Amino acid sequence: MTRKPDPRPDEAVLEALRAAVPADRREPPLGYAAVEAWEAENGVALPEPYRSFVAEVGNGSTAGPSDAGLQALGQLPACWADEGPRRPGAMFPLEDEWIWEEDEPADDEDARIDAVFSHGSIVLCAQDDQAFWLLVTTGPQRGRVWLVTDVGASPAPDGEPAGFAEWLRRREAGANGWG
Repeated sequence: MTRKPDPRPDEAVLEALRAAVPADRREPPLGYAAVEAWEAENGVALPEPYRSFVAEVGNGSTAGPSDAGLQALGQLPACWADEGPRRPGAMFPLEDEWIWEEDEPADDEDARIDAVFSHGSIVLCAQDDQAFWLLVTTGPQRGRVWLVTDVGASPAPDGEPAGFAEWLRRREAGANGWG
């Protein structure tokens, strides 16, 4: 069962999103009908303001001077390892940072790591070949951006939970540690 979409953000938020990605780098927006079709197919309502960004502003972006661009909705970077099917409507398995490289191996660790990569999120972009920015679509972390790497996963840096708008603004401004 797909949850009801969040209220659309106000124009000031959408204008800030437009300003964060130059028009010449944006891919054409999908429109709400295509977003709703994707949500129905994947059993999830995308968190705002990402949902409106994809519908009204741009469905991803081309590479910029300091980044590899944003993935189109549901698309994966070329360097993404085949971790099996993505399940954006499944529960995101984490609430706190988890550096699995530091933990003692557990019986279910591989399955839990696979779930971090494939459940309850969409891929925003690759930071490099082994690090990816995800937007969580389900659970207590819904709407927050996480960095998932080959050694662990953590919410966006600086101690404050960051949603898509803050992450995009800081990323496009070239803030250290944000992609």
